[in-house]
Amino acid sequence: MGKKRVLLPASEVDMTAVKYTPQRIQGPHLTGCWLKLFVMLAEAPIIGSMIMILLKNKNRSSEMLKNTVIPEDPMFKPEFPPQESEPAVVCLEEDGKPEERVELALQCLPDYNPGCIQIADSSAPFRYWKIRDYAYAYRSKLTTPSQVAENFISAIEEFNNKNPLAPLLISYDPGEVRSQAAASTQRFKEGSELSILDGIFMAVKDDIDCCPHPSKGGTTWFHEVHEVKKDAVCVSRLRSCGAVLVGKTNMHELGLGTTGNNANFGTTRNPHAPDRYTGGSSSGSAAIVASGLCSAALGTDGGGSIRIPSSLCGVVGLKTTYGRTDMKGLLYRGGTVAIVGSITASVEDAILVYAAILGSSPAERVSLKPDLPCLPNLTSCESWYAVGSLRLGKYTEWFNDVFSTEISDKCEDILNQLSEKHGCETIEVVIPELPEMRTAHIVSVGSEALSELNPDFEDGKSTRLTYDTRINLALFRTFTASDYVAAQCLRRRLMYYHMEIFKKVDIIVTPTTGMTAPIISPIALKVGETNFHVSGNLMRFVLAGNLLGFPAISVPVGYDKQGLPIGMQLIGRPWCEASILRLAAAIEENCAGPKKKPVQFYDILKGNQL
Repeated sequence: MGKKRVLLPASEVDMTAVKYTPQRIQGPHLTGCWLKLFVMLAEAPIIGSMIMILLKNKNRSSEMLKNTVIPEDPMFKPEFPPQESEPAVVCLEEDGKPEERVELALQCLPDYNPGCIQIADSSAPFRYWKIRDYAYAYRSKLTTPSQVAENFISAIEEFNNKNPLAPLLISYDPGEVRSQAAASTQRFKEGSELSILDGIFMAVKDDIDCCPHPSKGGTTWFHEVHEVKKDAVCVSRLRSCGAVLVGKTNMHELGLGTTGNNANFGTTRNPHAPDRYTGGSSSGSAAIVASGLCSAALGTDGGGSIRIPSSLCGVVGLKTTYGRTDMKGLLYRGGTVAIVGSITASVEDAILVYAAILGSSPAERVSLKPDLPCLPNLTSCESWYAVGSLRLGKYTEWFNDVFSTEISDKCEDILNQLSEKHGCETIEVVIPELPEMRTAHIVSVGSEALSELNPDFEDGKSTRLTYDTRINLALFRTFTASDYVAAQCLRRRLMYYHMEIFKKVDIIVTPTTGMTAPIISPIALKVGETNFHVSGNLMRFVLAGNLLGFPAISVPVGYDKQGLPIGMQLIGRPWCEASILRLAAAIEENCAGPKKKPVQFYDILKGNQL
């Protein structure tokens, strides 16, 4: 039996005495027959529990939960104190029409220069087409949504014929894409387009309802127990703006993984290096944007599932404050760690899509009392002064705890440039109990996922899941009610620490992931893979955004020596999406350097593969 540990109240902890503990998740790396054997043992009635107890003990879970006296009361969902208002912002109405919010967002962006769309020089630096590029091309009659649809359909057919199979979309109807694009083309012909998002191609992660597609959650059977009767709220908001919704993107099964491996449909490949993972669980959403096939995609983020693949694929991933977006119509709709958010090729596009999908549910508005959603007004001089006034918090020992120093060096370079070019101040901070945050997160997300999935596991459906998902579920089943309550007590402690930090800084800065895209083992394509060390490296910096509900964004900042993308994460105060978007825009515009064209890239605007 473990020795009892008694924690001081969080308010009495001496922050100067906090020592950083390198975060290493202990667990096996398994694939092939060893993975199958481990699943068989993990699901056995007695030996399975013993294995999971051993695994939890190696990671000090029992020490942190059962054997610890935690003085704080539980916090069963994020609770945020009132926040100071942000400077140089435009406020939006949650109850307003999405297309009206998008129009206000458009007015927050710098003047558009259409010159780049006319450039035919193949030696020009690579850039992704932005939403405003498509809108200009449509309005100038350079192309139509219907023509872009044909380009898109041709590219998807090519993708679907790759060997081995690496699908971006697992539910897709060319006729439906053509129909939406034709309606958009007609609106442009009549001069009655709905918004700047009209005719913009977007994809939806497979755990978000989007008619007429089934929602499988990356499984082979979830659509059998879940009927899609209407769009999720976030999808309906995009549809009202005229977006062309192309289908459902591939994902790590049930969102319970960080690599994007999916043995059911085929594993999506990283567009920058097809022998490597995209990251997960929003794997297809990140890859379809990075490949140039969509301007934006919806993802979900319960443990970095938007930010991790965005970082590994070199695109922008925005996780909003918990409760900022309505979760109705999602596979996990009742948890306290997950949100629906966007993946885009640029910060500018992230602002436009965010304006369309934001809006708390009526219930969350009552309990969370969200501040008005705001956007950075990037057209004003005051906005750039506001960048310079941002105080950036850096926990150096944590910041440098990466698999390769190329990651931390690149992010450190960005901080230096922000100081030199904008006058941003970087302030050293300390965050206590990061291992406890990891434990509290896994207990929270695991218990909540199991609670939502249990009713659907009748008739042996859980045995139709992939092996790595079954290992996760076997672990989740060992969590007790007391574990869950203890995790929520830790959540309150960690919220206190972070809110004290946010009295000194506006944004906490970290690398997004502790490693760049990991290599795909060929055998893992057939039976899956479980790798606790890789998961630990990928999730190291993302958990505060989920357990504590803070807004966070991953913005591309460069590449390692192998040409693999590196992302930098900006974690903001509750409800302060405008601040992290403002800083992300400054990084993208002035600090990140040129982008590299992915190995797999399609120019669907001009209709040729580059």
